[in-house]
Formats: sequence, structure tokens, C-alpha cells
Amino acid sequence: MDKLHVVKIGGNVIENREALSDFLADFAALNEPKILVHGGGKEATQMAEKLGIEVELIEGRRVTDVQNLDIITMLYAGKLNKTIVAQLQALGCNSLGLSGADGNSILADKRPTEPIDFGFVGDLTKVNHSLFNLLLKEGFSPVCCALSHDGKGQLLNTNADTIAAALAAALSKYYEVHLNYCFEKNGVLKDLNDNTSVIPTMNETEYNALKTDGILHTGMLPKLHNCFAALKGGVQYVKIGSPKMLVETETCTQIIN
Repeated sequence: MDKLHVVKIGGNVIENREALSDFLADFAALNEPKILVHGGGKEATQMAEKLGIEVELIEGRRVTDVQNLDIITMLYAGKLNKTIVAQLQALGCNSLGLSGADGNSILADKRPTEPIDFGFVGDLTKVNHSLFNLLLKEGFSPVCCALSHDGKGQLLNTNADTIAAALAAALSKYYEVHLNYCFEKNGVLKDLNDNTSVIPTMNETEYNALKTDGILHTGMLPKLHNCFAALKGGVQYVKIGSPKMLVETETCTQIIN
């Protein structure tokens, strides 16, 4: 099977123009088929604050009302996505920006309002793997933002880590999939303030033990949950670390069965 890279970029990298530019150069340099998934939550929060729109987070998860959905749509599917696509084109990477509604690529159900009403947040239900495989076969590199849709005309804010895991699992029927979660740290850390305290490998038993002991940062838990879901869905390799792990032998955390 051919290798496919599914890369999710987030954290401070997507906000830092220089760091994002360096990452996109490394992404474009990958010779195999590739898909990029991005969020942009921090920039959405900053824009909401400038516009005087309240941003509510519950356990680190964004409540998406109508006004915040408008901001997210404008940024995720607009400014951020198209800026990334334009930069990749300049690097010779023929990319195509997608929200979940484009090509019916990513479907989701609106999250139930009980026990917490998160507003227009979607829980992913289906990936159009045939569309992505067609685009990849034609030489395109899809660039997916963190927006899905319900098939009834409603856009939904959906976690970018979850989208990356679901895409990777759905395409594992066609490819040997390498799923990479890239952010500003070198991997999963034992000590958040020590970037050298990288855990080199982690299986689910070790993950549960570290979680129970309170060693893992709470913000890393949903990402790791998606990592193990991807492995169970057929993905062959999953790594978490800095963008340089794409092109160099770089310290990172490999998630294993």
C-alpha cells in the first residue's frame, strides 16, 4: 500500500507566521500523498474579543453560538484555510481547501443539548473517503478546516484532532496511513514546563496509568483519545510532536497499540 500522511497542525504554530511558513515548507516537501487538517481556535477567540462577542469554554471545549459560528466559519473556512492553500501553491503543492460541506466531505450530528448545550458543535459521523481518495489520486493535497455539516444545511464546529483521526482511519483502507499531530511541543511531556521530558512511546495501558496519576496535561487527553481511536480504526502509525518530525529524525511521542 502507498503511504499517506495525515497531518494536523495546531497550537501556537498556526498563529506564528514564521513557524507556520516553516511547517508548510516541510509539509510541501513530503513526496507521498498528504492531507492537512487545521483548527484556529486561538485566533477565533482573539477575533471574538475584538468584536465584543463572548467566548465560553466548558472544560476547555468551546460553546459555539450563532455569533461564534459566524466567526469560526469566516476564519476556518476563509482566511486561515485560503491563506494556507495559497502558501502551499507557492511551494508547488497543489492543494485544495475544504470545509466539511464541500463535496459532502465530512458529516456530523449536532451534539445533544444534554447534559451540556455546546451549541453548533458537531460529533462526526461520516467521512467521504471516496472523495478524498479521488483527490489524492489526482495529485491534490486536501486542506481541511475544523468545520463539518449535518447534511441539512447547517455548518458545525468540529474538533480538528477528531477530524484528523477520522480521516486517517477512513483512508486506511487505501493507504498505509501515518497520522501526525504537530504543535509547538516536542511530544507528550511528563513535565509541561520541560520540553525535554518527552515520553518516547505510549500504549493505551500506559496512557491510562499516566492519566490516573495526573501526570498528563489535561489539554493532551482529548488528543491522545483520538490517537488511540485512529489506531483502532486501522491507522498504522501515529506520532505527536513538533512539525520537524515530518522531515527529520526528531524527538516525538509515538502512540502504539
